[in-house]
Amino acid sequence: MYIQTAGAPAGSGRPALALIHGWAMHAGLFAPLVERLGDAFTLHLIDLPGHGYARDDATALDPKALADELTQRIPDAFWLGWSLGGQVALRAGLDHPERVRGLILIASSPRFVVGDDWSHGVQPSLFRNFGEALERDFRGTLDGFLALEALGSAKAQEELRHLRQLAFERGEPAPRALQEGLVLLDEFDVRAELPQLRVPSLWISGRRDRLVPAGAMPAAAALAPHGRSEVIASAGHAPFLGATDEVAAAIEAFAVQASAAVAS
Repeated sequence: MYIQTAGAPAGSGRPALALIHGWAMHAGLFAPLVERLGDAFTLHLIDLPGHGYARDDATALDPKALADELTQRIPDAFWLGWSLGGQVALRAGLDHPERVRGLILIASSPRFVVGDDWSHGVQPSLFRNFGEALERDFRGTLDGFLALEALGSAKAQEELRHLRQLAFERGEPAPRALQEGLVLLDEFDVRAELPQLRVPSLWISGRRDRLVPAGAMPAAAALAPHGRSEVIASAGHAPFLGATDEVAAAIEAFAVQASAAVAS
């Protein structure tokens, strides 16, 4: 993995915030949040194996193993996971609560696909179809995914331009990692573990999200002790792009509240 540190210097007294990107992306997509939150946090921007500057890292995309390693390297931080990245952040909070101050999940569900007892997901065929399409047209399939991420947002065209501009700034993701990520999105389900989550959690969703239905995040927050949800009406799957100020304000308020609770 690759970790870039930005924002407030370590030792400045500012809390640390680890940020984990979504499927096929890299930490560079968080640039708007870095600019907005740099004075309030020491930011640790993580490229997962097979992505961005860690493209040549052949480590498996195993959320549990990755969380084990990352909490050793970043032992005292708030954790932010966007979409697929939320799987690693959740495992960090569930498995290592003593090293995690709190969780911020952005458009990241405890279960991404629908089930008999879970209506807040997409059909499993979506991720399987993406896997098959990657074999036929790698670049075209990734571009289609970027369009789906921006779809629905009040600033969809602006977000899509931003995604297209930055998505391959650090090179193309490794095909192996993309296929592993699609399996994770299809199979991931930690709903049964959420009632045991010991750290506070904030679940941020875009009401117009076409990949993670907005209802998933309030439902997840209701399962987690000390969990709460924030729904951004104008946003899609990447609310930190089109509603940066709203997302940043929610993160700052959550961190202040969580830190105050620990201090008391």
